[in-house]
Amino acid sequence: MDEKNFQDAEKVVVSDIRMPFWSMVRFMVKLVFASIPALVIFSTIISLIMAVITMLFGAMWGFQGMFHQGGPSF
Repeated sequence: MDEKNFQDAEKVVVSDIRMPFWSMVRFMVKLVFASIPALVIFSTIISLIMAVITMLFGAMWGFQGMFHQGGPSF
């Protein structure tokens, strides 16, 4: 879209959406299922970032003895 057409475009304000209840429920269920892969990817990225931060600053925070390779400590 060029600059002239963009400036001449009309502005639209949506004030109401009329949608049957069960259609809205079906839409929201689809939305939830569509968001699951995004949440998996987001949580993987966050866990990798936290793992790197813990590796870099773990000794400073006192984590050096928490993950020893021995048996149970109870």
